[in-house]
Amino acid sequence: MSDEETNSWPVALIVFLILITGMLVAGDSLDTDKEVLLNLKVFFEGNNQINRGKYSQWNKQSNNPCEWPGINCSTTTRTARVTSIDLSDNKISGKLFGNFSLLTELSFLDLSKNTLSGVIPEDLNRCQNLVHLNLSHNILDGHLNLTGLNKLEKLDISVNRICGEVQLSLPTICDKLVVLNISANNFMGVINGSFDTCQNLQFLDLSSNKLSGELWIGFERLLEFFASENNFNRPILSSMFGTNCNLQVLELCENGFTGQVPGNISNCRNLVILNLLSNNFTGKIPAEMGSISSLQTLYLGNNSFSNDIPDSLLSLNNLTFLDLSRNNFGGNIQEIFGKFTQVKFLVLHSNLYIGGIYTSGILKLPNISILDLSFNKFSGPLPVEISEMPSLKFLILAYNEFSGTIPSEYGNLSRLQALDLSFNWLNGSIPPTFGKLRSLLWLMLANNSLSGEIPPDLGNCTSLLWLNLANNQLSGKIPPQLTNIGTNASATFESNRWENDRIVGGSGECLAMQRWIPANYPPFSFVYDILTRKSCRSLWDWILEGNDIFPICAAGLSGRTFQIPGYVQLSGNRLSGEVPPDIGNMQKFSMLHLGFNEFYGKLPPQIEEMPLVVLNISNNKFSGEIPGEIGNIKCLQNLDLSCNNFSGMFPASFNNLSELSKFNISYNPLMSGVIPITGQLSTFEKSSYLGDPLLELPNFIDNTSYKLPRSTNGNHDGKTKRPNSSSAFLVLLALILTLLTFGSFSLIIGIAGPKIWE
Repeated sequence: MSDEETNSWPVALIVFLILITGMLVAGDSLDTDKEVLLNLKVFFEGNNQINRGKYSQWNKQSNNPCEWPGINCSTTTRTARVTSIDLSDNKISGKLFGNFSLLTELSFLDLSKNTLSGVIPEDLNRCQNLVHLNLSHNILDGHLNLTGLNKLEKLDISVNRICGEVQLSLPTICDKLVVLNISANNFMGVINGSFDTCQNLQFLDLSSNKLSGELWIGFERLLEFFASENNFNRPILSSMFGTNCNLQVLELCENGFTGQVPGNISNCRNLVILNLLSNNFTGKIPAEMGSISSLQTLYLGNNSFSNDIPDSLLSLNNLTFLDLSRNNFGGNIQEIFGKFTQVKFLVLHSNLYIGGIYTSGILKLPNISILDLSFNKFSGPLPVEISEMPSLKFLILAYNEFSGTIPSEYGNLSRLQALDLSFNWLNGSIPPTFGKLRSLLWLMLANNSLSGEIPPDLGNCTSLLWLNLANNQLSGKIPPQLTNIGTNASATFESNRWENDRIVGGSGECLAMQRWIPANYPPFSFVYDILTRKSCRSLWDWILEGNDIFPICAAGLSGRTFQIPGYVQLSGNRLSGEVPPDIGNMQKFSMLHLGFNEFYGKLPPQIEEMPLVVLNISNNKFSGEIPGEIGNIKCLQNLDLSCNNFSGMFPASFNNLSELSKFNISYNPLMSGVIPITGQLSTFEKSSYLGDPLLELPNFIDNTSYKLPRSTNGNHDGKTKRPNSSSAFLVLLALILTLLTFGSFSLIIGIAGPKIWE
């Protein structure tokens, strides 16, 4: 018998057994492992007809499974065996494979970051050599039973939909378990004693579940413990912090813990991060915290701590992040905050402060990178002295009562990446000196009373990706230079990746994210369906580092590409003139909102070059034909052209917008043409076509009504705007009806008007 025949007969025998039994058979050779992997490949390919991962390359370049992508074999035994499968982030959907246990030497299995669904099969509980199991970031559900995996050292099933009680789900013998992450699931019940036998456990993450009762009293011997976003509601006992506390990270935020924080938390002398945000703690902040010399990050916001901040905290020389937001502190900012010279991130938003910005001394803190004083009751002019804080990157003063003009000196903050002055009583013009802010990513000036023209100097802000000037009294044209914003933010993102002064995700940043990244608009909206505090921090960090995480349809490309999409929000002003053709250069922006202004003339066809998902130009005076090129914006989901003077034929290309979910062409009475009876446009209701009597609609859409909408432009000064006029009789009729119903307007579709997102 030849060598080739000798090597092939075991495979043939296995195939024969599969054929006659209909099942795979466990073996003790690389050949049997190979057949199991080929069966796994067939299983995955059957569930994933397109967008297949690297498993589809198995057995093509090489017959040796040890050389297949994602597969590793043992090198310590006499006979090679498959010991590791890593198919993370491989676009795998469908159920989990039910025969992993046939790989009898398998010790490492990573199927994370896919879309696997259904229950975890019982077979996985028989993989008794598994040391590392990662099924995180899928959509697995049902109860978990891994009680037989006694060799596990690392188990990560986070971000799924798994339910049940913790103590009934985990290995019966867990003395080898080092890392356990079951966060972002649907586990419930109590955890008392669940981990007592896990003597080597160092990292435990229970956050974002439905666990209740008391904390596990043994958490002090861990290095990192996360129990945030659950239903724990008992006091934290002093006995939980013994003299042998090893904790470096303790996160208990967003529960219902009550009472005082025990002073002997200071026994955890290695603590680096302490997060007690969003509970019901009362009384004084324990002075003993000042002895935790390793402490770098302290989150105490959204509680009911006493106004008296202990001086001992000033001894925390390594403290860089201090959050005391939402504690109902009133009056002036406590003077002690001006003595935290070591702090880089100071978060005091959502209190009841009315003064003390100067007297507290916080404007003289030399290392401040983030200053968040939003949602307070500060009034008077903006402090010019802020411009003398050379390390400042994020200045958040929104939702106060500041008045007067914006100091031009703020243009000297060369490291500034975010400036949020929205929802105040500011007036005057936007300082042209802002054009010097080359690192600026966010400029949020909405809902003030700013006037004058948009300074062309803003075009020098090549990092500026998120611009919101909505609901002011700005006038004049869009300067062509503004189309240069956001063209090159790479230097800013690069600095965020490599500088030691990394931005830390905390309560202030997560709150700001929900204002700055609009939840009601795609492509951002999907984020908020799965947003937890932890994922908020992760997403925030990803954005600040310039990671491309949103799918965008770029002009000229057949499929989607990933990038960070910007937006321009100019609605609710008095801007006029024509939109510059250079707008096609704004290829980093997916949202353009120009509604409720006085723009006129033709809409430039170059707008098709923008990777838009949202386009709103409602309530202006645009005229002429609607550019058919808009029909080429493949990812467009929200389109509002209502209340303008468009005329001519309705673009047939709009029926190519297969992802369009919100559409309004109402009150363009000179628009004519036929709406197809099939395709995307036929799926919209009558409210999308009101006041367009020359449009021929399918019979199942009634468009006989010609009542003008009543709507509010969302401005805080109460001014209203009317649909545009023309000399034609129908438009004259529209004007008469408008005058009769003059007052508040209300858009019919769900696309937001000029009111700023919150």
